[in-house]
Order: sequence, then structure tokens, then C-alpha cells
Amino acid sequence: MSLSQIAKTINASPTLALNERAAILREKGDPVIHLGGGEPKSKAPMDAIVSAASLLNSAEVRYAPADGIPALKKAIIRYTEEFYHRLVAPQNVIASGGAKQAIMVALQAILNPQEEVLYPSPYWVSYPEMAKLCGAIGVPCLPEDGTFYPTIQDIEQRVGSYTKAVIINSPNNPTGAMYSEQFIADIVDFCEKRDLYLIMDDIYHRLIFDNRKTISCYDFAKNLSENSKLIVINGVSKQYAMTGFRIGWAIANKKIIEAMTNIQGHQTSGPSVLLQKAAVGAINGIQSSVEALRVTLENNRNVMMDYLNSFEGVHVTKPDGTFYCFADFSNYNKSSQKLSEFLINKVLVLTVPGVEFGMEGYLRLSFCGTIKDITEGIERMKWALDPNSPNELYIGDRKLVRDWS
Repeated sequence: MSLSQIAKTINASPTLALNERAAILREKGDPVIHLGGGEPKSKAPMDAIVSAASLLNSAEVRYAPADGIPALKKAIIRYTEEFYHRLVAPQNVIASGGAKQAIMVALQAILNPQEEVLYPSPYWVSYPEMAKLCGAIGVPCLPEDGTFYPTIQDIEQRVGSYTKAVIINSPNNPTGAMYSEQFIADIVDFCEKRDLYLIMDDIYHRLIFDNRKTISCYDFAKNLSENSKLIVINGVSKQYAMTGFRIGWAIANKKIIEAMTNIQGHQTSGPSVLLQKAAVGAINGIQSSVEALRVTLENNRNVMMDYLNSFEGVHVTKPDGTFYCFADFSNYNKSSQKLSEFLINKVLVLTVPGVEFGMEGYLRLSFCGTIKDITEGIERMKWALDPNSPNELYIGDRKLVRDWS
């Protein structure tokens, strides 16, 4: 069978594959603990459900405009004014089938084959594959100081003649690192001076801890005209726990949005009007669910940190936000893929190998599940990896026996 060159180079999403594997194991009745997920367990806001139900009850669920319904655009404009201190026009907004599609369509609108898009490492697993889908090249930028916090020099030294864009994801998936105001100011200024597109992937921007405040990239932009190359991405999936609704958006200059709309119009048309109505309800409704989720996640983070810090040989940086931590398990196995497989096979704990995010020896662990998942999951991992552990472990009625050294 003959496939395209792009199809031959694209890898499956490891995080989606893990979700599928967890579902299969659970269906078999296995007591699996999924510490690799990126899906908050809280329910969608009632305002979102009521808004969607109102349209559903009308039985008038029709096509949506390719760039989103007016009501959602209006809600996004209000949201942008409140959290970014920036008033934009409807022509500066596009709604997409999740923040992932918004990023993908943005890249398709600005990248040519062989051009480069830069992003700090560790990075979200989809960035390199999205670049490939455009025939472009993803260039990871690893901080030289060994931390998860890049400097402008880390980015600058990777910029070349083919560089077209930079993606910044803060707070970061997989590390939970929230980049400083100074770095955001530096990267906005740098991209303006170098005439580079800057894509701000802000999907976790309200899920931050320790009294941190959201950062608006617009506060540091000198060029806010219709020639600005700043693109801001956000959505309802994480902060409103609406992952299955698949509604995200982009804010950019009118020419970029027009190009994105044309591309999206041929790809998928507009997102489901029903799900857009739900997003309108969430954005315009009572915001207490966001704060409740944030507080829960901060508490979960603290519990996970306590357990990991008592785990000899594991090194972890305390996350500033999101619902992930990125822990160094290289003392146990240099291959994160082999270690992840070992933990699934031996103690039914799913983690995401760090190599998928550009760093070997690490595992991404999610704390968006229950406290029981966190504590029992890490206890199972500790039992599997610590050679001084007892020979047996009970998971419910199931007895596990160490048959490895």
C-alpha cells in the first residue's frame, strides 16, 4: 500500500494511546491506575449543560459558520478583555474543534515546507507532529541551565534563517512550569524585533498555584496593530473540565484569522453549534467551577509531591500549574519507554514516557485524578522499583509477587 510521505512520518499520539490502553484494561476488569491522563475528573459547569440543552431541546441544531457562532465569538472577546486586558473584534477570533485544532490551523496558515517552528523543551507531544503535517520542522529548545525554565538566550541561539514561528506553552505540559513575566516580555519583544510569529498556547493559564497571577502577553507587545504576529490559543477543555466538548479558539490579526477560517472551512467547517453553545455557557456563566478545580489540583499536587519526595532516587521540580509533574526516574531506568512499560505490566500504573516530550529518563505523572489514585499509584510504583520492598503486594484481592530484581 502506498502512503504519503507525511503519513509515513506521523506517529500516533502517545497520550491518546495510553487513554485507549487504560480503557481496555478497565474493561477487562484490571484495577489500573491512570497517572498519565490529561483530563480533569470534575464535571462540566452546569451553565454549559443548560446552554447546550436549551439548543438541543429546540431540535434546531444546524451548521455553524466556519469561524464560530457570533455568541461564542462575543464570549471569547469578553474573556480576552477580562483575562488579557485586550479588546479585539470578531474578525480577530476563530473558534475551532479544541485548542489542538486552533494550533494546527494556525501553523498551516503561517508555515511553508522546510520552515522551522521553535518551542522550549520539554514540549507537548503534538508540536513536532503538527510541524510535520505542514511539511515544516519542529525545533526543540532545551534550557542550558538544566531547569524547565527557558531564557531568551535558549530560544535565540536556535533561531536561524528558516525560523518562522515560536510556540510558548505556559504553564507547560509536561512540566507544570509557569514561565516568568520577564521571559514572556522577552519573547514577545524578541519575536517582534525578529518578525517571527509567536503562538501562545495558554490552555492552562488559569490553572496555576501558590497565588500566582495569570500573565497577558499583550501587556508586553509594542505592536498591537493588524500587522501583529501574535497568536493566542485557549479553550474550555482544561479550565472548565470540558475535554470532550472540543472547543478552543485563537486570537490573531484579521488576515491570519481569515486564512485560518478558509483552511478550517475546508477541513471540518465550524465546530458543532451544540458544543459551541455549551462553551458560551461556561465562559459567560458562574466561574466558581474553575476556582474549585484549581484548588483541588493544587491540593493534589501537594500530595503527589509529598509522595514523590519520599521516593528515594526520584527527582522532581514542583509544578507551578497545570495538572502534571515531570519526574526524573533515570536512577531506575534510563529508558522512559521501558520503565513505563514495566510499570504497566507489573503494577498496572500508566505513566507517559518522558522521551515523548523530548527528555529521556523522565515520566509525566498526572495529578488530576483522585487522591486515592495518586497515593496508591505511587505506592505501587515504589513497590515495583524499590529492591527493598516486600516480596508481595495486594491490589484488592489480587496478589502480586516480585519476580524481578
